[in-house]
Amino acid sequence: MPAAFAGLIAMAAAIGVGRFVYTPILPPMIEALHLSKSEAGLIASANFLGYLVGALIAAMPSLAGSRRSRLLAALATSAFTTAAMGLTTTLTAFVVLRFIAGIASAFGLILSTSIVLERLATAGRGGLSALHFAGVGVGIAVSAALVAELLRLGLTWRMLWLASGGLTVAALLAAAWLLPDASAAVSVRSGSAGSAADAGLSRLIVAYGLFGFGYVITATFLVAIVRGTPAIQTLEPVTWIIFGAAAVPSVALWTFFAGRFGIAATFAVASVVEAAGVLASVAWQSTPGVFLAAVLVGGTFMGLTALGLSGARDRAEGDPHRVLALMTVGFGAGQIVGPLFAGIVVDLTGSFVAPSIAAALALLVAAILVVI
Repeated sequence: MPAAFAGLIAMAAAIGVGRFVYTPILPPMIEALHLSKSEAGLIASANFLGYLVGALIAAMPSLAGSRRSRLLAALATSAFTTAAMGLTTTLTAFVVLRFIAGIASAFGLILSTSIVLERLATAGRGGLSALHFAGVGVGIAVSAALVAELLRLGLTWRMLWLASGGLTVAALLAAAWLLPDASAAVSVRSGSAGSAADAGLSRLIVAYGLFGFGYVITATFLVAIVRGTPAIQTLEPVTWIIFGAAAVPSVALWTFFAGRFGIAATFAVASVVEAAGVLASVAWQSTPGVFLAAVLVGGTFMGLTALGLSGARDRAEGDPHRVLALMTVGFGAGQIVGPLFAGIVVDLTGSFVAPSIAAALALLVAAILVVI
């Protein structure tokens, strides 16, 4: 169905490229600009702060324009801010651009998910939602392959950003073509929106925030960890591709398990699996170890994203769009703290071990919260 493919492309552009292309581009940026790990973490946290702000804005009930027009505007903003990263060298500009990109990413996730899931449900094709969420992994893998090839050709970090922006423009055009305008209203369930904030939903929001903290340190610094470890430096080009490739089928896999064992239990298991991947990135710094980390974290983070949003949507008794935004706020809060915390600790200790242990513990607490 065109809507599912449009969702895949939108998620690939807004999240897979707009948010995560920073990870494979970060090592050459650090080398060329002599960025500290704290500065790199600050740039990443600015993006996640923008993500939080974008989620809050997207939750407002009276934004101008249709959801489709706002989604396309978010993708255009993502393309511009991505390309513009290659046109400056100042920390302030990097922070501002990544902050705006974060706002665009939040709009892209919330609006594309709202539009696509609604259209799939109307068409009786709800099972295709996994294709929509697979877009993040596709975007990560494609942009990682692009960055790896451009680095092989000897291009600078500036060209990596410009090429990634061009990739997002192509995705914008494809999404606009595959997602024609529609006047269907948002599906709203009967009941009070305020009743959505029950104890179970509150725990899920906290767990979702801990998941945001738990995954983001590895997702931000995995390639930098590989480059900084002499024994596995040669794995840098392929590590992030494996991470993205593992994410592509992950939503379908974890959704299958959720159908058999329930969303809460599946979320808890996936959190534990992800914690193991986070620890592997620092405890087993060898070819099997780094590949295991890429597979376990890459193969769970989008599954956890989909499970968390689906679980919250099931609990919502009002407009699910508002609940999706509330979940994204909790997730965004966790993401803001993670990279900044990791950058400061690494600059102090010279190692990613301590922040990775903290991230794994956060994921284990998230697992406990959703099943109690």
